[in-house]
Amino acid sequence: MTTAPERIVVVGASLAGLTAAQHLRAQGYAGALTLVGDEPHRPYDRPPLSKQVLRGLFSADTTLPHPPDLGVEFRLGQPATRLDLSRRAVELGDGSRLPYDRLLIATGTRARPWPNPDEAALAGVFTLRGRDDAQRLGARLQARPDRVVLVGGGFIGFEVASTCRDLDIPVTLLVRDAVPLAAALGPRLGGLIGDVAREKGVDLRLESEIERMESRDGHLVAVTLKDGTRIETDCLVAAIGTLRNVEWLAGSGLEADAGGLRCDAFCRALHEDGGVAEGVFAAGDVARWPNPHDDDALVAVEHWGNARAQGETAAANMLAGDASAMRRHDHLPDFWSQQFGLTIKLVGLAEGADAFAVMHGSLEERCLLAAYGRDGRTIAAASIDSARWLPAYKAAIRERAPFPPIEDAVDQPRLRVQEP
Repeated sequence: MTTAPERIVVVGASLAGLTAAQHLRAQGYAGALTLVGDEPHRPYDRPPLSKQVLRGLFSADTTLPHPPDLGVEFRLGQPATRLDLSRRAVELGDGSRLPYDRLLIATGTRARPWPNPDEAALAGVFTLRGRDDAQRLGARLQARPDRVVLVGGGFIGFEVASTCRDLDIPVTLLVRDAVPLAAALGPRLGGLIGDVAREKGVDLRLESEIERMESRDGHLVAVTLKDGTRIETDCLVAAIGTLRNVEWLAGSGLEADAGGLRCDAFCRALHEDGGVAEGVFAAGDVARWPNPHDDDALVAVEHWGNARAQGETAAANMLAGDASAMRRHDHLPDFWSQQFGLTIKLVGLAEGADAFAVMHGSLEERCLLAAYGRDGRTIAAASIDSARWLPAYKAAIRERAPFPPIEDAVDQPRLRVQEP
């Protein structure tokens, strides 16, 4: 039987990290509990940052609530710089060391910076990931720039574009791919969102990339595209993805790379040789874990629901004593987004689908539920302003139902299975 922990350290003042801390206390853990964060802020909620905060509806202070008697020592503004597995200690940026009996790594991700450092440093060039990012960009939008240029064809880019149009700010959205949002939603729904964005006034340019930025006195004034087009702008948002915060684990012996920190089905971190790192767990955006709904294929997802669920699972397993008492992380990935007056929800992972069918509603009405299949099995479902049936499809995905999963609903159109 493993000795009960007396000192637990959580690296990552994130949703996953705070959820784990709360769950540890709820399960009766009364020992020392330290939460480390590289930002000066206590754990905060990220979804409102690209929505309500940029619109000026919320302040950037989206601190997550927690009981005042949680009994956590916060070490904020101090990034972890090294993990010493042999001595069971985490080193911080100020040179201090935190010993642990159990360690949870929940360091999440950061915005991928613009690849040209000189251009990235220009006044008027922004990224959007953290609270400070949202505060800076929100202040710029409230100052009403003449035009915003967004780079990136993912959900963040489209959500910021939607916010700009709500504020009546002209916006150009540059997408490198031929279809926006194709990786997450497939080309049919991704193309639909692109059509809606254009109707709302977004200057959407597909298969477009920036050749260079122009500046004056350190301020962005224009961008030139690879096709020679010049666009005047003093506000550019690079929404070009994220990087997982694993650099501090270099040399630790853990299997951590650009794909994340690998862990097993019980959220236990793994050594480079595949063995379990005793007492070390992972949760949230940084974790790469075997997805039971995809034959244990390794996956890392940046979803709010997974951060909470994995934080709870990791906390339970940290106190379980031995592997026989641990529970498997069994979260079905889910996601939602609001943009251009539409609410988009997704369960499962649609990437890699080879079949697609609109199960309810229609693309023309822009109110629908669609299912995705691969190798004859249902793997994901997405809704646009039509989430009533989504729980039934979530259950079908969990049950590994054949595709299409539901064919006798009273409000279904005539099903036509297509390539996604």
